[in-house]
Amino acid sequence: MSAAGQESGKAKAKLAAGAIGIVFGDIGTSPLYAFRETFRGAHTLPIDDLHILGVVSLIFWSMTLVVSIQYVSILMRADNKGQGGSLALVALLSSNLGKSKYGWLIVLLGVFATALFYGDSMITPAISVLSAVEGLTVVESSLQPLVIPIALVLLVFLFILQKRGTAKVGALFAPVMMVYFTVIAFLGIMQIWGTPEILWALNPWYAVQFFITDKWFAFLALGSVVLAVTGSEALYSDMGHFGRGPMRLSWFGFVMPCLLLNYFGQGAMIMGLPEAAAEEAINNPFFFLADEAYRLPLVILATVATFIASQAVISGAFSITHQAIQLGFVPRLSIRHTSDEHSGQIYIPIVNWALMVAVIILVLTFQNSSNLASAYGIAVTGAVTIDTVMMGVLFVGVWKWRLFLAIPVVLLFLIVDGAYFAANLTKVPDGGWFPLMVGAIAFTMLTTWARGRKLMRDRMTEMGLPLDIFAKSARSSTARVPGTAIFMNSGSKGTPSALLHNIKHNKVLHERVVVLTVQIADEPYVDPANRCEVMDLGDGFYRIVLHYGFMEETNVPRTLARRDICGGPFDMMQTSFFLSRQTLLTAENPGMMIWREKLFAWMMRNAATPMEFFRLPTNRVVELGSQVEI
Repeated sequence: MSAAGQESGKAKAKLAAGAIGIVFGDIGTSPLYAFRETFRGAHTLPIDDLHILGVVSLIFWSMTLVVSIQYVSILMRADNKGQGGSLALVALLSSNLGKSKYGWLIVLLGVFATALFYGDSMITPAISVLSAVEGLTVVESSLQPLVIPIALVLLVFLFILQKRGTAKVGALFAPVMMVYFTVIAFLGIMQIWGTPEILWALNPWYAVQFFITDKWFAFLALGSVVLAVTGSEALYSDMGHFGRGPMRLSWFGFVMPCLLLNYFGQGAMIMGLPEAAAEEAINNPFFFLADEAYRLPLVILATVATFIASQAVISGAFSITHQAIQLGFVPRLSIRHTSDEHSGQIYIPIVNWALMVAVIILVLTFQNSSNLASAYGIAVTGAVTIDTVMMGVLFVGVWKWRLFLAIPVVLLFLIVDGAYFAANLTKVPDGGWFPLMVGAIAFTMLTTWARGRKLMRDRMTEMGLPLDIFAKSARSSTARVPGTAIFMNSGSKGTPSALLHNIKHNKVLHERVVVLTVQIADEPYVDPANRCEVMDLGDGFYRIVLHYGFMEETNVPRTLARRDICGGPFDMMQTSFFLSRQTLLTAENPGMMIWREKLFAWMMRNAATPMEFFRLPTNRVVELGSQVEI
């Protein structure tokens, strides 16, 4: 192998190791509760060979079909300039399909999948940490009253940690998770060695036999089996951090074998125990895999692993919110970058504290991980089913597959994912209502903001005066003063209301007047060469359009400082930024329902100011208000 090839291989291996620490925590901690919940969840199953082999077979084939084939092998090919996830997929489909008749439906589906993710990001920390801390009761049953207080302390500490960034902590993630996966694989192997009959579960006939024998109860069991593949959508969402090659290497070469060995080990242990011992062990089979002397270290290791898994989900919530802001579905929020080297490491205070409050309420309300498991699956299976529908559109609309190829593949995954989703719908009364409620609230807010923003922009465009006409009329009739004035404008046409109000009230213009628009592309990153678009309108008037990707930071002063345009470099101490602040009024014929207008107005009042969002210098900003009817 050449030196370049060796270096490439080392880099891929390093990224693959990093992915183990950051990406696979959610699905990696599922063995703590997935196998247990299938037997001891809302609908209990008999503990016998038929059911053990049937459940383990279902877990194996679910992981193979949903994670390995659907996400890792197929959907990871559907990247938007390297980025994955529901919103990235929506942006990819929108840019390729243009203004098609059903384009709006694809956008709505993607937005709803994103809304469901927020429900998932609330439940994952709660169920993961609780299930790990509950292992203390296996070590010493008298510790039961301490489970909830310890879990709450750990969770609060986790959310407080966020503002410091994950760069330093992240360096420890990969080694800890490697140890965790190695330990759970070893524990599984020890049990499989003693009861090799469990390997018959590789045969899908045992899953089929389970359904033939139990029918309705086997269908209900799918609602718990799917817990083994929670986190599969996170693999797709986090693809941009590591790339599909390293993530596939991590999954097929390390994570999947370790997980399957542990699940098969849990099944083997229960099969090999006498009836009375099996009844006790099935209440927490993950921790019973270890001898009594090693259970406390296993509890500590599992707790650290769930801490890391929760960290990954919270970081994912920050990332998906940032994408939604840039794509126009969420109002501007205060975003802090916690790393000078990695732009993807961000902290959004309002999202962090909202998640913390929700997680605390979940723990106090549901009390244990088994109750939380009833609420867990709906958000995940809903998002996976939506991804399957969008995958079908991708096959036909973007990849141009022939229908006789696309339809069978999509139908297969729709049947599998739809069955999981339908099974989880039966758990709505027992807690499944929570992620659906969170998803409905988030979906309403996301679509209200997008709709209200469009109405407001359309209205301002109608009211606006073309900039070239304004420049001709103003250049000879208004006094000019030294310096540069930059007027932020949400649209790429028309004259900003702040510029009109400045003329009306101050009756002066600066020597250099720039109307600046920031546009977010349907791709994660924009080539720096295409960042800036300049139009010279003459006599000191300019229009600038800055293009950013939906994963990039919109730091306007830094972008301008690097360019010698519009008659010379931009000196921030000689530049004033003028912002328009709109007050909304209800029109005679409202563009949307009154309650949604009120919601939009509330979101607008609580949004971060453009000054904060675009990183404008605080002492160089002037705000001028106006009223807009929508």
